[in-house]
Parts: sequence; structure tokens; C-alpha cells
Amino acid sequence: MFAHDTTQADLAAFIAGWQQDDLGTRDAFIHLGELLLKKEHSLVSFQARPGITYSLRGHIAAAQQEEGPLYAMIDVIDDDPGQRWLSICFYGERISDPEERGDFVPGGLLGQDALCFDYDGHDEELLGYITRRIAEAYHATQDLVI
Repeated sequence: MFAHDTTQADLAAFIAGWQQDDLGTRDAFIHLGELLLKKEHSLVSFQARPGITYSLRGHIAAAQQEEGPLYAMIDVIDDDPGQRWLSICFYGERISDPEERGDFVPGGLLGQDALCFDYDGHDEELLGYITRRIAEAYHATQDLVI
């Protein structure tokens, strides 16, 4: 499903242990993760902090580096395992938010200003909006690497 060797087993175990939810956040997480992997030169890492968050991070592959610059972070917020929700964050200067659906978080992404979008239920329109932000962040970050 996801293809980063160092995290494949951990991520697969996490997804397998996540029971299907009524909110659709599990499916949205899988959809967004697959989207990250489809990007050319994209590397995906997974960091589990049980009880706090599970983080899927999209990086641009950069020469001489294992992981290049981060372009998107998808966190599963584990307030209640039966009611998990997603926080999808981007560096604020790399995306637009024409509908002002995101939350500005000063220092919210690895110490830099971020725009974050909460996904907590079946909302195909919001998922499409976030998908467009991923593409935008990917291209903006790729421009920094090339």
C-alpha cells in the first residue's frame, strides 16, 4: 500500500489495527497517503507516537539526502481511538487557502508557520480541497529542490 521501506511494516500494522470508522477518517488517511506516494520523487515516512499522534510525512527526494524537504504532514490525532481525526499541515508560505478553510498555526510545522486542515468526517469536498493543497505544496517544495 505505501512504499517507504523503513516504515512499511509499521504503517501496515497501524492501518490493519485501525478498525473501520463511521467518520471515514481511515479511508481518507489511506487516500491521502497513496496520493503522496504517487508524486514523482516523493518519499513517505511514518512516525508513530501512540496515544498522541501517528504522522505520515511527504518529502521531496533530494540528492545526497535520505529525506528531502517536507511538503505535507498528515497526522492522525488519537484523542479517542474510536473517533480519530486528521490534521493535514503544510508550510504556510507554500500553499494558498482561497476558501480560508485552514487554520493558521504559528510555528506549527517543525517550528515554522503552518496552515492546517482538520478532517473529521465524510466530506468529499474538503478532501478534494486538501488534495489540491497537497499538489500545490508538492510543486512549491519541488521548485525549492530543483
